[in-house]
Amino acid sequence: MTADIMVEVMRLTFYTGMILLLPPLLAALSLGLGIGLLQAVTSIQEQTLSFVPKILGIGAVMVILGPWMLRTLVSFSAELWTRLPEIAAW
Repeated sequence: MTADIMVEVMRLTFYTGMILLLPPLLAALSLGLGIGLLQAVTSIQEQTLSFVPKILGIGAVMVILGPWMLRTLVSFSAELWTRLPEIAAW
């Protein structure tokens, strides 16, 4: 195995991780921005008002996109297992 194979495996790992983390992070970011704007407009400074909707939004994203995320992770793991002899030959 050459260093190119390890670089490719690491690139695929980081790419898969970013793809899987992006939907929950975007949900938290958009909900946090919206609630922060609402708090600024209404002058309500309650901390739980920002926390609870983010948790519920991230939970909803995980429920809705969970099957896709699981399929993506399973296909990544299967590809890694098929490349294992190539990686272990190093």
